Amino acid sequence: MPEHAPSQRPSSSTRHRHRLLAGCVAVVASLALAACGTANGALRPEPSTTAPGTIGPVPSAPTSAPAPVPTTPAPPSGTSSSSTAPSNSAPAPAGPSGTGPASKPATSRPATPRPTTPKPPPPSTAPATRPSTAAPAPPAPPTSGVSTTVVRSTASGGRTVALTFDDGPGPATGEVLDLLARYGVKATFCQIGRQAAAEPAVVKRIRAAGHRLCDHSVTHPQPFAALPHDKAAYEISTARDMIVQAGGPGTEVPWFRAPGGGFTADNQRIAADHGLRPLGWSVDPRDWSRPGVASIVSTVQSQLKPGGVILLHDGGGDRGQTVAALKQLLPWLVAQGYRFDFPAR
Repeated sequence: MPEHAPSQRPSSSTRHRHRLLAGCVAVVASLALAACGTANGALRPEPSTTAPGTIGPVPSAPTSAPAPVPTTPAPPSGTSSSSTAPSNSAPAPAGPSGTGPASKPATSRPATPRPTTPKPPPPSTAPATRPSTAAPAPPAPPTSGVSTTVVRSTASGGRTVALTFDDGPGPATGEVLDLLARYGVKATFCQIGRQAAAEPAVVKRIRAAGHRLCDHSVTHPQPFAALPHDKAAYEISTARDMIVQAGGPGTEVPWFRAPGGGFTADNQRIAADHGLRPLGWSVDPRDWSRPGVASIVSTVQSQLKPGGVILLHDGGGDRGQTVAALKQLLPWLVAQGYRFDFPAR
């Protein structure tokens, strides 16, 4: 029998190294298989945002990128895509009972476009124009047909004169009537309503002598131009009624003279509406202030023009100077060739 060489068995340390080597090979092999199995579906690395020659990422634009849409892998062969493919949409909302999805219509109609409403034009930037300030309308003509213009002349004109006496009847009215009768002169008496009502006999005497009557308000308030409409209307209309009643049937009152000459468009219109023509004057010797007989006479003689209206007073106080001046003026007027007339109507 041949002689065999003695067998050499590896030591325990050698076997340990072999086992470690085999384990490392197995780990490497499994990693390689895993890498190969996911090569097709692995996500590609994001491209670097680091620009060449710079450190760190380049700042991106402020706009946000659209969210990635998850991809659905193809179903394996032999299976229905409708039963296994996951849906990309969000789960359907639950139905009214909360136990199942709410039903969707089979087909969706195209959206109907909303009708467009035209936008209103922008407001004009042109500057606003102020409303025109129209001139006040002229007063309407009086209902009586009487003029509202203030009379300051005689009815006939020419070398005529109209004597007028205010504020009566008064203590001097009788003397004035006597003087006028002596020279055959006709005059106009502008009477205060309450005084006419207190002296009806004097009012009747004036009428009987052929003289004329004029409305001079109820109470002679001043300034008459400041009276409100209703007060002025009362003073004018009531005085006329008082004078008519004092004079008796057939009494006429053709004029109205405002106390102190305080005429306004309003009281002139009130007078005209009551059939009264506003009456003024052209000569005023201010006899009411008792300036003296000579002053009264000289003022009348210097201011009088043909067709003039003289203002005198037979009431409102002591009229002795007026009576005395009238005794000089009446013969002077006759000597100057003046005829006596009434104011225009």
